[in-house]
Amino acid sequence: MTVELAVAIALFVGLVAYAVFGGADFGSGFYDLTAGGAARGAQLRTEIDHSIGPVWEANHVWLIYVLVMWWTGFPTAFAAAMSTLILPLLSALLGIVLRGAGFAFRKYSPTLSQARVYGALFAGSSLIAPFFLGTAAGAIASGRVPADGQGDRWSSWLNPTSLLAGMITVACCAFLAGTFLTADATRAGHGPLAAQLRRRTLLVGAVTGVLVLGSLVPITRDARTLAQGLTGRAAPLIITSILGGMAALVLLLTRRPAAARVSAVIAVASVVIGWGAAQYPWMLVDEITIADAAGAPATLRALLLVAALAGVIVIPPLVYLFRLTQTEQWTRD
Repeated sequence: MTVELAVAIALFVGLVAYAVFGGADFGSGFYDLTAGGAARGAQLRTEIDHSIGPVWEANHVWLIYVLVMWWTGFPTAFAAAMSTLILPLLSALLGIVLRGAGFAFRKYSPTLSQARVYGALFAGSSLIAPFFLGTAAGAIASGRVPADGQGDRWSSWLNPTSLLAGMITVACCAFLAGTFLTADATRAGHGPLAAQLRRRTLLVGAVTGVLVLGSLVPITRDARTLAQGLTGRAAPLIITSILGGMAALVLLLTRRPAAARVSAVIAVASVVIGWGAAQYPWMLVDEITIADAAGAPATLRALLLVAALAGVIVIPPLVYLFRLTQTEQWTRD
C-alpha cells in the first residue's frame, strides 16, 4: 500500500464516522421539525435534547479531522473542490452554525415564541446542512469538479446526481436518528413515544430504500464513471447496505431497536464506503487521482503519525462518552 493511499483511507475513515455519528445527530432535526405543536411535541423534543445533548459537539470532531486531512494531504484537490463548490459548502457551513445556535438558545429562551423560533432554526438547519454536504459529494462523484477549480458554480451541484445525493443524505440521517431515538426512548421506558418513533422510522426507512434504489437509473445516465464503480467493485457494499437496511426495518418491526441501530449503521456506512470504492482511484472523478493529488511524502507520513496519535488520544474518550450516554449512566452520576 502506498503512503498516499494510506492517508486517503485514514481520511475516508473519518468521513464514514462523520456520516454515521454526525448523520444521526443531523437526522434528529427531522423528528423535531415534524413533532407537532409545543404541547404535542414536547416529549419528543425533550427526548431529542436528552439524546444528542451530550454528544452533538463531539460529533463534529470528525468533520474537522476530515477537512484537515484533506487540505494537508491532498491540497490541489481540496482547493479545486472548495473553489468550484463554494456555494453548497458555505450553505452547509451556515446550516451547521445556525443549527448549533438554535439548539443552544432554545433551552434558554425566556418565552415560548422565542423557543419556537430557535427550535425551527435548529430543525431546519439540521436538514439543510446534510443536504448541501450531499450535493457537494455528488458533484465530486459525478466528475463536475475540474482539477483547476474553475467548474461552474451552479451546475456543478445543481444536477441529477448531486440533488439525489443530497436527498439520500438527508434520508439516511433521518433513518439513523430514528433508530437511535427509538432505542433511547425504549431504554428510558417511554413506551408510547418509542412506538410513535418506531412507526415514523419505518416509514423513513422505506422512503430511504426507494431513494437509494431509484437513484441508480439517473446516476447511470448522469455519472458514468461512478455508475460503473457502483455496479462493479462497489456492488458487494451496495448489497450489504440493502441487506442492512432491510434487517434494521425487520428489527424495528419486531421491537428490537437496540439491535436495529447496528443494522442501520451498517447500512449507512456501507453506502458511504461504496461511494468511495466506486470512485477509486479518483480523488476528483475523471480529473485527478489520489496519487496525483497527494502532497509531499514527508507531509503524508506526518499525517499518518498524527492520525495514529489521534486514534490513541481521541477515540477512547469518545467511546467512553457514547458508553455513558447509551447506558444512561451520565444521568445518575
